[in-house]
Amino acid sequence: MIDSPASLTDTEVAAAAALAGAEIVRARYGRLHSRIDKGAGDFATDVDVAAEEAILDVIRAARPEDAVHGEEGGRRGAVDAVREWLVDPLCGTLNYATGSQLVAVNVALRNGPAAVADPFSGEVFLTDGETGWVQYDADADGYGKGKGRTGVRGRAVADGHASGPVERRRPVGEEQLAPTADTRLVDVNLDPPFPGAPAFRAVDLLAHPGFVEHFRPRVVSTTLALTWVAAGRRAAYVTDGGDLSGSVHFAAGIALCRAAGCVVTGVDGGPVGPEGRGLVVAADAATHGLLMSLIRGRGRGRGRSA
Repeated sequence: MIDSPASLTDTEVAAAAALAGAEIVRARYGRLHSRIDKGAGDFATDVDVAAEEAILDVIRAARPEDAVHGEEGGRRGAVDAVREWLVDPLCGTLNYATGSQLVAVNVALRNGPAAVADPFSGEVFLTDGETGWVQYDADADGYGKGKGRTGVRGRAVADGHASGPVERRRPVGEEQLAPTADTRLVDVNLDPPFPGAPAFRAVDLLAHPGFVEHFRPRVVSTTLALTWVAAGRRAAYVTDGGDLSGSVHFAAGIALCRAAGCVVTGVDGGPVGPEGRGLVVAADAATHGLLMSLIRGRGRGRGRSA
């Protein structure tokens, strides 16, 4: 719990808020959830709503004058608030509802610090707006309890085999985010809508001969993949869309990737912002350049990316 909310830095508030949401997501995993229809096949669950409320409680306690824009509750707080927090309480709802643990909890102060918590790995990815790092096995106030563990969540373990969802955690600690393209794994977001079609469709990139020659495609369907680029677990991430800089889904991940030194642009190669479109985040300039050449149709026959 938070002892002195007002004394926390913005980075600590982001971490505590994200971890509060992650605790709800983790605790209710595997249960029957009610659904809230959003249309076009999209929906939220009661866990999305509960996690957002837990996040709001932390932010309100620490920063009562700030506004909050949550995916489920919209914008709350004073209309003339100078600062605004962007909250996605459960990024990967469709994954979560089907029993997948590939989800994230995103909290970002607009143009400031941000945090992305993985509810099942014990990791929280952080940036103070200048540097980025990951903490392992953090507790609800954003810091490790000194109880690093490798454990099993779920039913009993018999004969060395777990009969429930497995949760492996690293020892308590932290390390700086260090992007690298060595894995050659590129996550591509295939969720509709597709505003760039027909000029650009992410699904077409997967079938491009140059793409499959140089990279190994993955489809995670959560912006947790953005943190993996920052941490060197993915070479790049690609998604279509409009201006994603102020999106509750993407703001925290973008902030982390920028702080880690990744190359961050739109799918047209331009800056991410009001005039931007979509997102291409790469571990290095060579990987970004190759992806942009493939997106523009000029990638056939080029050498392998570093």
